[in-house]
Amino acid sequence: MRVGIGYDVHRLVENQKLVLGGVQIPYAKGLLGHSDADVLTHAVCDAILGAAGLGDIGVHFPDTDEAYADVNSLKLLKHVKTLVERDYSFLNVDSTIIAQRPKLAVYIPKMRQQLASTLSVPVDRINVKATTSEGLGFIGKEKAIAAQAIVSLDARH
Repeated sequence: MRVGIGYDVHRLVENQKLVLGGVQIPYAKGLLGHSDADVLTHAVCDAILGAAGLGDIGVHFPDTDEAYADVNSLKLLKHVKTLVERDYSFLNVDSTIIAQRPKLAVYIPKMRQQLASTLSVPVDRINVKATTSEGLGFIGKEKAIAAQAIVSLDARH
């Protein structure tokens, strides 16, 4: 078994859409980034790549490559899946979104479904949690949203 951890954070700005776990969430601000800035999906990608010993999301999808400008991060996740699926199967993903606002509980089932569908695993292997930072720091001041993820993979050989 292999385990990897991922983390991502992006700045909240006006005139951007907010996408988390492949789900567009109605909110006055969105995340700024080269792609759609989906911090949850990015953290999951990094955790998978880490578990497989394949570097990180920046190595595979550099922000200097215009092919990834405004790309849907689920496409990045699908590509990461193809990099590891020959040698590994997915045991589970456990993740946490850290955001002061918006409240995310109603969107979590759809996020789980989007991630599970992209990874071709049952939804019960995907866990998504949300928490605040109790008003502390740049997240608490609603200047950013972060996510972390842990992934476990099982070697196929």
